[in-house]
Amino acid sequence: LSDEASRPFAGLSDVSISEDIPVEGDISVPMGSSRRDDEFSTLDEPVKETILRDLRAVGNKFIHVLYPKRSSALLRDWDLWGPLLLCVTLALLLQGGSADSDDQGGPQFAEVFVIIWFGSIIITLNSKLLGGTISFFQSLCVLGYCIMPLTVAMAVCRIVLVGGSGPVSFGVRLVVVTASFGWSTFASTAFLADSQPANRKALVVYPVFLFYFVIGWMVLTFSPAQ
Repeated sequence: LSDEASRPFAGLSDVSISEDIPVEGDISVPMGSSRRDDEFSTLDEPVKETILRDLRAVGNKFIHVLYPKRSSALLRDWDLWGPLLLCVTLALLLQGGSADSDDQGGPQFAEVFVIIWFGSIIITLNSKLLGGTISFFQSLCVLGYCIMPLTVAMAVCRIVLVGGSGPVSFGVRLVVVTASFGWSTFASTAFLADSQPANRKALVVYPVFLFYFVIGWMVLTFSPAQ
């Protein structure tokens, strides 16, 4: 190169690197991300531990329904195991009543099952059409879990009916079903409130009110077969 061309690099020959500065290193791909994925992997998890973990998750959602408050617990980790269990339990408890007789066309197991799930789907579609931000399965999860008070009320009514079906029995069942109906409605609206537009919450709550009212009416009017 000519002197003019090499003039910009003339000072580079005098540059020296101090021995105190480490210049050696190990170029490798960090393993932190893969290690983090291994911690949450369930491929090597025993089946027993998986079942227990799912049962604990379902139990935690039941606790949230018992103490309803504005929370995203049921929405964040939604599942349909709890609603399915409650639906089957309620349908079984409603079996064996006077509705099974030939002269009264009361709810059978399949009819109760269809009413609960079809009603939940209609409410969910109504919520989505009104601009709700909740997903389809999240809404089904909330509505299904909030049937728990009415399922407990049905069990209590079956016990009360063992002693007879007089006015006292009806009064006790009326109080229990009314309290459970209010509990279910309040719990579901508490979970769904933040996911609906502020000016359309009444349009969302009204179908929820009717949904639990129909289920509560089936529980209240149940009478054992003679």
